[in-house]
Amino acid sequence: MNVRNIVVAAVMVALAIASPRADIIEQVLVKVNGEIITKTDLEGRQIAALRQKNPNLRPDSDAALKAALAEVTPAVIVDAVDEMLMVQRGKELGFTMTTDRFNSIVENIKKENKIESDEALQAALKQEGMTLADLRRQLERTMMVQQVQQQEIMQKLQVTDTELRTYYDAHKDEFGTTPSITLREITINVPTTAAGINVAQDDEAKTKAEEVRAKIIAGEPFARLASDYSDSGSKANGGLVGPLQKTDLSEDLQKAIEGLKTGGVTPVLRTTRGYQIIKVEALQETTTRPFDDARSDIADKIAGTKREGEFKKYIVKLRAEAIIDWKNDDLKKAYEIGVKQEPQQPE
Repeated sequence: MNVRNIVVAAVMVALAIASPRADIIEQVLVKVNGEIITKTDLEGRQIAALRQKNPNLRPDSDAALKAALAEVTPAVIVDAVDEMLMVQRGKELGFTMTTDRFNSIVENIKKENKIESDEALQAALKQEGMTLADLRRQLERTMMVQQVQQQEIMQKLQVTDTELRTYYDAHKDEFGTTPSITLREITINVPTTAAGINVAQDDEAKTKAEEVRAKIIAGEPFARLASDYSDSGSKANGGLVGPLQKTDLSEDLQKAIEGLKTGGVTPVLRTTRGYQIIKVEALQETTTRPFDDARSDIADKIAGTKREGEFKKYIVKLRAEAIIDWKNDDLKKAYEIGVKQEPQQPE
């Protein structure tokens, strides 16, 4: 059992691998407002990033491993510093994780992953070089980041009615329903042999199909006629097929039903199997959701876009106010590369 995957799924964050050699003095790579990120911390995050990017990664040489690490390290160190800044802000705001909250999360992890006891969870954690205390610290850090985002960013976001209406008017295609159609069919098969189709049998099948269509036009129920005469598997359901998107239909069938309204019946159609009669049972053309119905979805979409921009501004501010003391020049360069690689938010 991979507990790291369990925790990632539970808290949506990659865990650093705890050091199995606690007696070795850690190499400090950077201090962020006095708090340290160690070589072990970074390596754990690098491994988690590599696993997430490619779970089956097996570098065949030191050079390949070095290249893979160089690719993920800029984003990894930026995330590590940003997380530390957010956690520090969470502590300033007085956020903590109560024992009840922690126990609740642990119970959910156990339930979702079929871990039957605390002892089994602790044993699985031990295999990863972790303890329950390590798990709590990581969960608490994740919770603090989320609470800081909620209080410092989300609660301050506002979406005006003007923004909602402007988005709706500019993106009405997002709120349209997909055209759909429900059909009923009656198929009269023409027997085939190694020699091909017998003309007499073909004529007989066509005549039968025309007779059935005449009964439909005379007002007899299509569903009953399908059950009585159709050679298609849909006869058990009165010939009912769908609902389908119109694009799911063959081009020939789309042409055959073009212009028909609900209740309309096609002429007898020749198909590869024989002869077919189609009725349009229900037709749902494209409709657009009313603005009031779409308001909540639009607000979520705009808030999400704003959240990304506001978070970027917020984290840039925290970085600017922080005292970051680099102990490794290569890592500092990787951090600077990672910051430059971040997507730019529109004004």
